[in-house]
Amino acid sequence: MPSRILHLIALLCVAALTFALVSQHVFDMQPCAWCVLQRLVLVVIALTCWLGLLAGRIAAGLRRLAGMLVTLLGISGVLAAWYQYTVAAKMFSCDMTFADRFMVNSGLDANVPWLFGIFASCMDARVDLLGIEYALWSLGLFLVITALGVAALLMRPDHAPV
Repeated sequence: MPSRILHLIALLCVAALTFALVSQHVFDMQPCAWCVLQRLVLVVIALTCWLGLLAGRIAAGLRRLAGMLVTLLGISGVLAAWYQYTVAAKMFSCDMTFADRFMVNSGLDANVPWLFGIFASCMDARVDLLGIEYALWSLGLFLVITALGVAALLMRPDHAPV
C-alpha cells in the first residue's frame, strides 16, 4: 500500500506541475518567486517518491523513509503557499525574499527558465481559478500531499515488489 501512495503523490505533483506550466505558457499567467519555489518543492517530492519506490525494492522500510521525507517536504510546501497567500501576494515586489534569493542563487531561474523562471511580482502573480487564488489551491494540494506522506510513513511496509 505505501507503494501506491507514493505513486499517487508523485502523479499529483506531476499533474500540478503540468497545470502550472499550461497556465504559464498557454494562458500567460506568469509565476513569481514563491510560485517557482513551490514548483521546485513539487519536483523534489515527485523524485523522492520515485527514488523511495526504487530503494524500497532493496529494503521495504526505505519506502517509509520516503514517506517521512515527503511529509516534511509537504509541510515546507504548505508554509511556502501560506506565506505567498498571506504575505508575499500583498507586497509590490517579492524581490530579495527567501524564495527570490534561493531560486536566483541556485541558478535554476536562469538555467531552466521554462520551469523556474521568475517573471512576475507576487502581487502581479495573484490569480484566481474558479474564484480561489492559485496560492490556496497550492496550499490545499500540499496539505493533501502531507497527509498522504503521513499515511505512507505510518502504514506497514509492503513486501511485494512494485
